[in-house]
Amino acid sequence: MRRLSLTIRDKLAQRISSGAIAPGARLPTEPDLAAEMGVSRATLREALRSLEEDGFVSRKRGAGTYATHRPRLRNNLDVNFGVTAMIHAAGMTPGTERARTSQEQADADEAHALDLDPGDPISVLERVRTADERPVVFSRDVVPSVRIGIRALAAIGDGSIYDLLARVAGGAVEHGIVSIEPGRADRFLAKALEIKVDAPLLYLRQVDYDREGTPLLLSHEHHVADAFEFSVVRRGPGQRGTKGSP
Repeated sequence: MRRLSLTIRDKLAQRISSGAIAPGARLPTEPDLAAEMGVSRATLREALRSLEEDGFVSRKRGAGTYATHRPRLRNNLDVNFGVTAMIHAAGMTPGTERARTSQEQADADEAHALDLDPGDPISVLERVRTADERPVVFSRDVVPSVRIGIRALAAIGDGSIYDLLARVAGGAVEHGIVSIEPGRADRFLAKALEIKVDAPLLYLRQVDYDREGTPLLLSHEHHVADAFEFSVVRRGPGQRGTKGSP
């Protein structure tokens, strides 16, 4: 039943994402929808529960189930994967807008993060990432130019920079360290992400490393706050070598 409910969940998610079920529209009653999908009500309920967790629907007691206007993208922060993979995992199509590449000189922060000297050449990729054509992330990815040059970076298209690192630079990302801060959209970010000035954002700064601990990539990501739901696994105070908060 679990596998069948996921299939039903994916079919309904696709209807909502494509607009076949309009944002804000009320879904058919559970008996009607179960009959339409050819499944039991128990299987349908499990599928609807998953859709609600992912932000595709809202369920109101006594009123029914409604398609949301903007499904959230879920990002499990204890698993290191990029924006492209996250959008794919949500059943949406990733895209790219406003891509720009440049070769610059590392400032003090970039040099420290990437184990370079200030002034060393870096390749920079800035782009707006979209999910089903909706702008959701503005990213600035910085790599040492000795690993990836401008031409390779400019040819990335809608692809993952993690894949590019593994394929071109010979350095697969083994782990990353991320910090998260609340932020607000300035005029530049508001225009790029098609949101209002001062709209809430989540700012993620991450450094990714290979197996030997060599820094490969510094990323600055500005996420539209209402498009995402972040989760993280927290170990309890009983774990050796960890400290718990009261």
